[in-house]
Amino acid sequence: MKKNSNLMNAKKGEADTKKKISLKRVSIFITLLVVTTVVSACGSKETAEVPKSTADNTSAAVLADQDIVIPISEVSETAKFYPVDVDGTRMEVVAVKASDGSIRTAFNTCQVCYDSGKGYYEQQGNLLVCQNCGNQFSMDRVEIEAGGCNPWPIFDENKTVTEDSITISYDFLKESKEIFANWKGSY
Repeated sequence: MKKNSNLMNAKKGEADTKKKISLKRVSIFITLLVVTTVVSACGSKETAEVPKSTADNTSAAVLADQDIVIPISEVSETAKFYPVDVDGTRMEVVAVKASDGSIRTAFNTCQVCYDSGKGYYEQQGNLLVCQNCGNQFSMDRVEIEAGGCNPWPIFDENKTVTEDSITISYDFLKESKEIFANWKGSY
């Protein structure tokens, strides 16, 4: 009788274990299903109205070995990226209107992360975000700070501003090309 009781207990324990494993599998399946749904919902959000990079928001084709001329009429609260190629080095200038109405310019490279290959900015909402370190900057901080992890400013002494345009000379671009040596390069 004791043997049958032990056998029945063993079979009952086996059935309980199978139920637990089955419940665990269902639980894992449901968790994976929820995670997959959340991830795909996040990935399908439209972001076309927010420019992220050169490909999304340039004024024209890439210039080669010449001044960058930025028409004031093109500059808004949305960052605008102006690509240029200087002696084979790809570079980019960002122009944006700050909340006080002033127009700010900077090289689209981070002063700390520039040589990482990912030290450039993309716009997310009303912030510029470094693609290497993740630091975020409001448009009001562009061209204000020099040094540290922020967009590399192009100050008044390095550009010519008229009522119609901002010109950044080829000579200044050429002097600055070293900060773009590994820009958007391999990482």
